[in-house]
Order: sequence, then C-alpha cells, then structure tokens
Amino acid sequence: MSVLVIGKFQGDTATFRQALADRAGEFAKYADMARAAGGIHHRFGVGDGFVIVVDEWESPAHFQQFFSDPELQAFIGSIGAAPAPPELIVAEAVASADQY
Repeated sequence: MSVLVIGKFQGDTATFRQALADRAGEFAKYADMARAAGGIHHRFGVGDGFVIVVDEWESPAHFQQFFSDPELQAFIGSIGAAPAPPELIVAEAVASADQY
C-alpha cells in the first residue's frame, strides 16, 4: 500500500524558482536519494507565496525517514522555504477507474 504525501511550504517562490535552474544538480541528487528511500513519484507546484510538493511513497515511514534528514532540511531552507514546518497531508493511495 503506497501513500500520497502532499506538502505545502510557505516561502519565497522567486528564490525557489531560481534554485530550480541554478541548483538542478542538487535537486537531481535528492530525487535519486528519495527513489532509493522508497519514493515512487514526485512533482512540484508553485502558488502565491507557497510551493506544493505532491509525492507518492511506499509507506509513511519511508517518507518520514527521508524527510527527517538534517541535510535535506537545510537544503529546503536554502531554496526559499520559510522556517515554519510545512503543512503535510498523508493519505493511502487508491486506484480508481478515472485515474490517469
């Protein structure tokens, strides 16, 4: 049973967008680490003053272990996230006939 993890990070979206371009190698490194730790899918979205992360993980425990890494937390802060913890939603992923 996999889980969907949706995170909403308040912060500086201009800094985040610039980091996507300037620090692509670091993003790729964390993507590789996430896949090795049980990450299945990953996507970002940018809104007015926030970044949304939509992930699928093998389990909540796999996500928590990856997300609690101090190096990852420092990276998140350096790319524009506010110091406040993100809003996280974790839900069981279910299949449906309209899935695409």
